[in-house]
Amino acid sequence: METTKTHGPEAGELDADRGPDRTEDDGATDAAVPGTAPGTAPETASPGTAPATTGEPQDLDESDDVDEPETPGSADAPAGVVPGAAAVVGAALGLASLTGTWLGTVLAERRQLIGQINTSSGSPAQQIEQIYGAPWHTTAAVNGVCALAALVVLGAVLLAGRNAAPWVRAVAWGGLALGVLGLCVAAGTWFDLFGGLPSVAGNPVSSGG
Repeated sequence: METTKTHGPEAGELDADRGPDRTEDDGATDAAVPGTAPGTAPETASPGTAPATTGEPQDLDESDDVDEPETPGSADAPAGVVPGAAAVVGAALGLASLTGTWLGTVLAERRQLIGQINTSSGSPAQQIEQIYGAPWHTTAAVNGVCALAALVVLGAVLLAGRNAAPWVRAVAWGGLALGVLGLCVAAGTWFDLFGGLPSVAGNPVSSGG
């Protein structure tokens, strides 16, 4: 069989028709992304998709702006200590005005010793007054001073610490009651309301025979 080869204008037209197609294919192959398999198109990220995370922890700036929580009552701690301490001291003074103090005992004994020295040669009424009555009144005076101090301290706590803790106000009210009671007892002791001074009976008058 004889093969006929076309020469001339028709062959040129065929080559011209095939030329662009081969050029586009070759360009597409050459434009492939390095590292990809031949004939595969590179993957492109679609618009609107978030980039993949690498797994490394990210630094959050918000952590620096977050304030650390404050301990409840830390700002009010110094303000709450003073009323509490004053309430305890006032309650102790109110209790001391009822039970007595070491200072009152010492002063009463000193006053009794002075009375014994001054009335060594005095009348029985003077000895009773100096040895018994004066120490009694000295103790009452010391207890009354403690009661007044308790009333002043606790009154200041209740007036100034209106927003104080409940236990502070409870201790202050209890100490105030003790102070009032102690002041009443001291006043009654000073004015001999609970018992007068002992008296000496007069010598009976002897009748002459």
